[in-house]
Amino acid sequence: MSKLLTTKGVALLLFLLVAPCGLSLLQAQTGEETVKRLVEMGFENVGWTEDAEERVYVLQNSAYRLQGVGIGKAVDVIQKEGLPESKKCRIVVLNNNVPQISLSYSPVAADSVRSADRKDWRVSYEVDDVRKKLRGVVKSNSSLFKVDVVVYPWLMFQNYKLSKMYDYVFQLSPAIEVSMWKGMKLTGQIVLPVQNDYYGSRYGQVRPGFMTISQSVRLPYNIFLQGIAGFYEGGRSGFELRAKYIFPDEHFWLTGRLGYTRKGYWDHWSYYHGVKWTMDAHLGVHYYWPQFNTEFKLKGERFLMEEYGVQFEMYRHFRHASIGFYAMKIFGKDDAANNGVNGGFAFRIALPPYKYKRKGYMPRLVAGEFGFKYNAGNEKQYGNFYRSSPDDNFLVENAYNPYFIKSELLNY
Repeated sequence: MSKLLTTKGVALLLFLLVAPCGLSLLQAQTGEETVKRLVEMGFENVGWTEDAEERVYVLQNSAYRLQGVGIGKAVDVIQKEGLPESKKCRIVVLNNNVPQISLSYSPVAADSVRSADRKDWRVSYEVDDVRKKLRGVVKSNSSLFKVDVVVYPWLMFQNYKLSKMYDYVFQLSPAIEVSMWKGMKLTGQIVLPVQNDYYGSRYGQVRPGFMTISQSVRLPYNIFLQGIAGFYEGGRSGFELRAKYIFPDEHFWLTGRLGYTRKGYWDHWSYYHGVKWTMDAHLGVHYYWPQFNTEFKLKGERFLMEEYGVQFEMYRHFRHASIGFYAMKIFGKDDAANNGVNGGFAFRIALPPYKYKRKGYMPRLVAGEFGFKYNAGNEKQYGNFYRSSPDDNFLVENAYNPYFIKSELLNY
């Protein structure tokens, strides 16, 4: 009997010594298994780390066309099998390896780990307090040097002829996009005419489109910077700098843009350009109305003809599309139509398919956005800007808005 008690005592002592280590190992395995699961789903740059306060996952949604849908899928996996016991959990979402937003979950004493729900996650731009923790994270399924072939449809039309209702051109513009290092992206595009109905001979040619190199960085205090150099929309070439600052009240943010470009065009694979370089710029304030996922913008601008103006824009953002209108006033140009007053509507649609799978480093074919901007005042000379990348539009700009992501988590 004494021998039996001694054996049980030794076993109990060993259990007490080993149990904490086993629990720690179980939690580590849970984090690793969650990373593996996310990688299997197609997420890139996936990793995790943990300290006494919280567990942090980092990931980039490359598996789903819509960021709200993809982030929601990742949240579901982490809730099911990757939450730590009795501590906070954080998800940092990347774009081209640059942190964009974070989602945080804080259990309360009455909660069970398995009772977490999408509504319990707080979404924010704030990542400054987690930067140090991310430095040592080993990431799986890197996005570097992987190629996407993104196909953008393009439609233009005009109705300036009395003898004909519309001249129009429809084109497909596949772009090769590849990330070379953190925040850096190379873009090369070819424009393939499908139908050119009297829009001009150059629009019937196969020709280069966007050819750019861009670098994005995120600074402390929610400051985003981006530089883009190369060939832009409509044959313009040059370079530009962009900046965005998010206020502590994340309903508001500021944007700035400064470009230095020259006019040009492609004709039979030869590039012709002017000698005059033009500085364009804008400074804008933005407000987001979460209840209706509606964004308001007010911008002061210097346009391509060196004229100045103000522009107001309002866009309603939906899961697959964004639609809205704009109004502008040009100053100091007596020959501008309608005394410099113009406006119209615009929309952008995210095209299917909405889920992708990449096989190693094989190039992946994906769909871009289709959109249109209607110029109600028929002003062709003044109030013009250019796009500096194929995905330079208000739908893509809204993709990582915390309020929009939160609404997608609740409604998907």
